[in-house]
Amino acid sequence: MAGATLLISSKNYSSWSLRGYLLARLAGLRFEEKVVDPNDPANRRELLMQSSSIRVPALMHDDVAIWDTLAIAEYLNEAFPAANMLPADRLARARCRSISGEMHSGFAALREALPMNLRLFRPDFAVWSAVQADIDRITEIWRECITTWKGPWLFGKAPSIADAMYAPVVTRFRSYDVKMEAVCERYCQQILAWPDMREWFAAAQHEPEQIDELDIEF
Repeated sequence: MAGATLLISSKNYSSWSLRGYLLARLAGLRFEEKVVDPNDPANRRELLMQSSSIRVPALMHDDVAIWDTLAIAEYLNEAFPAANMLPADRLARARCRSISGEMHSGFAALREALPMNLRLFRPDFAVWSAVQADIDRITEIWRECITTWKGPWLFGKAPSIADAMYAPVVTRFRSYDVKMEAVCERYCQQILAWPDMREWFAAAQHEPEQIDELDIEF
């Protein structure tokens, strides 16, 4: 076996890299991290959401290369079935895939207006209506899942692919002081207390790179 390598970008700014990292950890995969240069023009376009092709993170496992976060999730679920990355129940599994896909392809207003920046905190940040609509839909998803499957994770007692997909949104809500009802606040605290999230967050605080466009004062 050739082992596994996960290509990631900035830990402070890259929501997609965080998702890939959490998915690999969720699978129980032992892997080496390799950080691509955030100043490379292609990587910078992805971080600034100016590229339609998201090629980081990318997972190299044995002789297979996988990019696109959902493709990585499905590959890891197949390769490591004992990790239970998807719920065992058929209906829950379908919902998990559906909301993960919605996160993957949707919420453009939130992505643009509230970029991920783990070193940022903007108290009482004002959001415009399209962003609020995205926030309302995301919190609706969380509330419905936690009510149905009883929490503390979206599908019950253990994290799933969906939790990895929504974890970067939690950091955005934290950075921009988004106000939520109690059930969603508790879910955010659950995500932020996730040991893999805490490890990633700590590393981001010491990352030397700074992207001026994403550190703008609002």
